[in-house]
Amino acid sequence: MSGETLSPPRRAGIRALDRTVPRTGRRGPRGRTAVRTVVGIVLAAYAAVSVYPFLWMVSAAFKTNKEVQEGGHLLPHDPTLRTFADTWNKLDFFDYFLNSVKVTVLTTVLVVVVYSAASYAFSVLAFPGKKWLYRLFLVLLFVPGVVTLLPIVLLESKLDILGTHWGLILPFVNGSAPLAILLLTNAFSSVPGELREAARMDGAGELRIFSRIYLPLARPAVITIALLTAIPTWNEYQLTRISLNDPHTYTLPIALQAMQSQSVVQYNSLMAAALIMVVPVIVLFLCAQRYFVNGLMGAVKG
Repeated sequence: MSGETLSPPRRAGIRALDRTVPRTGRRGPRGRTAVRTVVGIVLAAYAAVSVYPFLWMVSAAFKTNKEVQEGGHLLPHDPTLRTFADTWNKLDFFDYFLNSVKVTVLTTVLVVVVYSAASYAFSVLAFPGKKWLYRLFLVLLFVPGVVTLLPIVLLESKLDILGTHWGLILPFVNGSAPLAILLLTNAFSSVPGELREAARMDGAGELRIFSRIYLPLARPAVITIALLTAIPTWNEYQLTRISLNDPHTYTLPIALQAMQSQSVVQYNSLMAAALIMVVPVIVLFLCAQRYFVNGLMGAVKG
């Protein structure tokens, strides 16, 4: 029967029967529209629930403490910037801000410089134990950071850097190694090897090839690593709380915790301080968002 030719009336009957029998697993236009509507409503509700705490924080920063405690409304009746001025001037907040900037900038610069050079070596150079060393860094991705807190504190105590900013910077740099090497090695490996060979024929050394060819071509990955380093460093609390004991060395997360520990909590000042801490991170991410997305996509493809 497989080779039998169907007559036109029979073919027409089969087509009519096929149109009348519903096909399972397929939705019509109305079904797809209903599904999209439900999904949109769920996502909108989730977004509203997620963004509400941030909106409350922004609103409280422009209120008086009395108005914050009264509650009952999101928008402030009489917005004021005085809370920001009081928080910035009276609580030594500028010193805490500078401490956070110092720790974050130094950590990010060291991570980018050290691990971009290491990733270049992993991607294009040949040396003994290269594969095993690279795999060791990848294994470290699965080690929880909290299990290293006690060894870090003991080591810093012996090195006499406990309680200093270097006691934060060096562990942050070390903890960024696995992800930084993974992303940057994939980015450098995607650069055509012919460019390196052509540069070597022109007399360029490895340092010049690395700085003039590989780094510019891997800019999205480098910026991605810088963001993934800067934001967690800026927000770090656990190691900072354990390591620092001098108020003059406190960073912003410790300053916020100290404000919460006061006998009388000024919620408007606390929210203003939190907003001051959050705004630089948001601005940084918005400015580098395009490079961040491209860097992650390149890492996934690699």
